[in-house]
Amino acid sequence: MSGKIRWSGAVLGILGLALVLVVHWQVFYWVSTERTMGVVQRIFYIHVPAAWVAFMAFGIVAVCSAVYLWLEDERLDMAALAAAEGGMLFTSIVLLTGPLWGRVAWGTWWTWEPRLTLTLLLFFIYLGYFLVRSSTENSERGKRFAAVVGIVGALEIPLIHVSVQFFRSLHPEPVVMTPEGPSLPGDMLTTLFTGLAAFTLLFLAFFLFRYGLERMKRALAHRQLAGDGVPLPEGVSS
Repeated sequence: MSGKIRWSGAVLGILGLALVLVVHWQVFYWVSTERTMGVVQRIFYIHVPAAWVAFMAFGIVAVCSAVYLWLEDERLDMAALAAAEGGMLFTSIVLLTGPLWGRVAWGTWWTWEPRLTLTLLLFFIYLGYFLVRSSTENSERGKRFAAVVGIVGALEIPLIHVSVQFFRSLHPEPVVMTPEGPSLPGDMLTTLFTGLAAFTLLFLAFFLFRYGLERMKRALAHRQLAGDGVPLPEGVSS
């Protein structure tokens, strides 16, 4: 792993952790309590930023995968893999915090309403992304199959966003990304964007470390084949 990647990841990670502490202080001591849902609404400041970052991560997977299929540049596959792992991490946070919110707001841990169901499906699609990578003895073919899954999976993200508007749903409607603009009070909006900044920085730190680790891993594997005259793919050299 290069020093530049390591230091960039460390700086982003420290800043992200600092903002995580800030957003928790805001959630517990500063932001006002929502009048309808009460205290449980404060999960919103973790749940929603995690969802946004997960969608961003899977968007990166789709873009990198599409360009990888075109250029066959190993660096793009490594970037897609790193982003996919980060997306799975933040989707897990979404799927854990959602039932905690739902248990109080709806009286049940889980209900098969559209947005929750589609988010769970998104998780399994990208779980399939990792399974497909190792489903064939030909690693290059596995990467290409996974790239297709990564592209198809991202097509579900817009559907998740509009699901509460086009289907009967218990899930609250959007309060930020609306044609009229955000409807949240200033302190709630500030807390929400603090959480978004914190999780974005943590994702970028994870992405850089995971990309650097994958690059080092593949360079090591190709060096072991160097004696057989196998050239290093572009972007794999340390």
